Formats: sequence, C-alpha cells, structure tokens
Amino acid sequence: MRVVLFGYQKWGSRLLATLLESRHEVVLCVSHPESLGGHEPAIFQEPVADLAREHGIPVLYRDKAVDDELVAAIGEHDAEIGVACNWRTWISPEVFSAPTRGTVNTHDALLPKYAGFSPLNWALINGESQVGITAHWMDADLDRGDIITQRTVPVTPTDTTEDLFHRTVELFGPLTIDALDRVEHGPHEWLRQDPAHASFFHRRQDPDNRIHWDRSASDLVNLVRAQTGPYPNAWCEHEGRRLRVLEASVSTNRCGGTNGRVFAREGSGVIVVAGPDAWRGNQHGLVLQRVKDDQDVEHVAGEYFRRMGDYLA
Repeated sequence: MRVVLFGYQKWGSRLLATLLESRHEVVLCVSHPESLGGHEPAIFQEPVADLAREHGIPVLYRDKAVDDELVAAIGEHDAEIGVACNWRTWISPEVFSAPTRGTVNTHDALLPKYAGFSPLNWALINGESQVGITAHWMDADLDRGDIITQRTVPVTPTDTTEDLFHRTVELFGPLTIDALDRVEHGPHEWLRQDPAHASFFHRRQDPDNRIHWDRSASDLVNLVRAQTGPYPNAWCEHEGRRLRVLEASVSTNRCGGTNGRVFAREGSGVIVVAGPDAWRGNQHGLVLQRVKDDQDVEHVAGEYFRRMGDYLA
C-alpha cells in the first residue's frame, strides 16, 4: 500500500526503516520541526525526516496536522493509508481521513488503558506487570479508535522506563506491518475499546515527580524507577534544596515514626520513613541508594547523609 507517515523522533524513524524494507511504499513523510523536541534527551533524537530524504521521500513539517494544504498533498501522492507514530499534537479528521483507507495510530500502551501521555512512565509508577504497544484506527477521540493489533512486553522488578523504551521502540515497525497486513488482507475484525476499562493520563510535569512520603515505599520505588535515566528524576527537598533520587529500594525491616525522617542506615543507603500510618510502625521504609544534589553531583546516599535524624520535605 501507498503510505503517508506522520512520524517523529526515534519512534518514527525506526518505524520508517521497517516500512522501507517492506512491500509497502512510503510516498510522503509528515514530521514535527526538530525544534519541537530540542530540549528532550539524546536517546530520543533520531530525525525521521533525514531517513525519509535519504530515500527520496518528500517531507512536510507541521506543528499540527490540520491544514487544507496537507490534505491536498496526501491526495496528490495517492496515499492509501496513513500511519502515525509519536505524533505529539492534533491530527484533524480531514487529515487523518485523507488517505483512502484512513489512518492507523500506534501508541505505546495496551489500550484502552494508558491512553494519552507518558504511558510507559505511568504504567511503571502503577506497578504494571506488562506494558505494550497498540495499533488502532484513528478517529476524533484521542487513542480511542478500534484496535487492530497489539504487542505485550513484560516488566521485571528492576526495569526502568528507559529499559521499557528501548524494548518497545523496536516493536513499532513489526506491529505496523502486522496491522497493514490485516487492513489489506483481513481478517477485518477490529476490537472496539471498552470505555469501562479505559484510563487517560496527562503529560508529566515537574510536580508529578515530587516524592510524597505518605505513599508506600513500594510505590515510591516505582516512581524512582519510572523517572530514572533520561527522564526528570523523582525528587524531594533536604535542608531547603532539591535532592534527586536516582535509585531506591524497600527497606528489609519495618520502621515507624514521622514520614520523611532519615531513620537509619541500611547497607550503603539510608532508610526514610514512608507510608500511610507510618507512625504505627507497620510500614517498610524507603531506602535511598543513590542521590544527586542541587549542584548535579551524584552521591551514595549513605555518604551524603552524614547523620541520621534529618527530615526530607
């Protein structure tokens, strides 16, 4: 089939590479300007437009895919189907309906759960045992169209969001080929998303990464894992200055007291009292293993905290 790709960054580039090796023909590439993600980590930076040009595919840049000129371009290239991958903004119904068969969106979650933004981070924060990617028909509701096919990825107890990113990004290409095969040859039986099982998440911002010590230690470990690597780290305040947490674990023993108190040493780390009803002494604490201070210097937590008894806000 003749494909118009709405793609951006490494996700879109890896998908395009797979399409180029397939029997399908990419006739047009629509991408965001590189400046849109210029502040983002280097591991995401792999311009899909560069790969498209190397193979003689015309490229159009759009912040949002909404204009009549784009609709006309899709028609002029006789695109049969659209494929969207890591498209960050709105694609209007006029644009996603311009290919004769419509447009397939790819999303890094097992829809209907985790529609919206930062799905891998949110899934890890929530302690999910698996994540995945979904190919679904694009319609007027964000990430709500009928599901064509999905792939699952298990989550191990030590995985970070960066691990899950590397594991899922390579699946977008094969998933899309499977979806296009089904669209072209069948079976044309799509799975309607059940609103009763749907969840929608917002973009993550700095306040979302703040550690709240009334949450359980296991929940806080998940937050730390979700925000390691290239992502903005989980953080708290120590003596009025920001302290980022790079690695943490659940304490071996239960401890009691006031939430946020640096309580005792455990191995090379320190235990911080955490959890609902922590004053009753029936909660495990959060062991800080590695931290980074406001000068961007990394420390082993047991060396950073010279004394016990401090409080983390």
